[in-house]
Amino acid sequence: MIDSLEALIESGTRGDPCSPLRWTCKSTRTLARELTRQGYQVSSTKIGQLLRTQGYSLQANRKTIEGKQHPDRDAQFEHISKRVSAFLRTRQPAISIDTKKKEPLGNMKNAGRIYRPKGKPTKVTTHDFPDRKLGKAVPYGVYDIALNEAGVSVGVSHDTAEFAVAAIDRWWKRMGKKRYPAAKRLLITADCGGSNSPRTRLWRWALQQFATKTGLKIEVCHYPPGTSKWNKIEHRLFCHITRNWQGVPLESHEIVVNLIGSTKTEEGLEVHAWLDKSKYEKSKKVSDDRLAEVQIKRNTFHGEWNYQILPIK
Repeated sequence: MIDSLEALIESGTRGDPCSPLRWTCKSTRTLARELTRQGYQVSSTKIGQLLRTQGYSLQANRKTIEGKQHPDRDAQFEHISKRVSAFLRTRQPAISIDTKKKEPLGNMKNAGRIYRPKGKPTKVTTHDFPDRKLGKAVPYGVYDIALNEAGVSVGVSHDTAEFAVAAIDRWWKRMGKKRYPAAKRLLITADCGGSNSPRTRLWRWALQQFATKTGLKIEVCHYPPGTSKWNKIEHRLFCHITRNWQGVPLESHEIVVNLIGSTKTEEGLEVHAWLDKSKYEKSKKVSDDRLAEVQIKRNTFHGEWNYQILPIK
């Protein structure tokens, strides 16, 4: 019977077939039914025991393959670490930024579970089609690395470079300026794509407007392509927001703002959230003349990832 069981699950084995730990996607009931058809008398419970004895277990996919890695990936990580340490040492602000996944609004199922009276789950719609009238919530986070606090702007429009810089500007006016009254510089660590991509003209031009308005020297360090999960905001802020609103239908922008703003951790994370009702134009063009106004100073090490935007006096 063991040989017959092995033959049934052989085609379903994933990963390295020589590994001592193997798993199958066929259920024990399906396997028991097939073995019974072949003349064996065995229950699904016994099949489960036999699979464990043979070194099988149920496992989910694990995201570990990152694809092609840039040869200077580790060197860029070291560069970012050194720049963050330098800013923290001199008590200058260093932030991690990114856009969280867009959330369609409505009385729709939200992953996770919450405590409710037994037999009375929250009733939601049977489909998850986006509601054009309600739209989507676009959370853009600014995480203060030193103080373990964050400001999140929840947009109602598009995730553009202007929206990203507006979120940084809002964080600076409402939080950063008060925390760092003597600041002369600001370090931004960001992914290499999306609305804060270094290749986007609008990103650089919008940062120039922010630098000139605040008088801050803006230094930007981008993580190499394909390494966004190492961005601090991902595991210090966004995962906690997701846990805080699990099982709660995101029916309106106000609910999203309130749930984000109520996110806390035992390590002392504090989150502030605001609604950004501005409309941001998609695919907005920046002319060569405007781009020429950007006072950009590129680092000798991967200037496409590491650069400064200087204020215009």
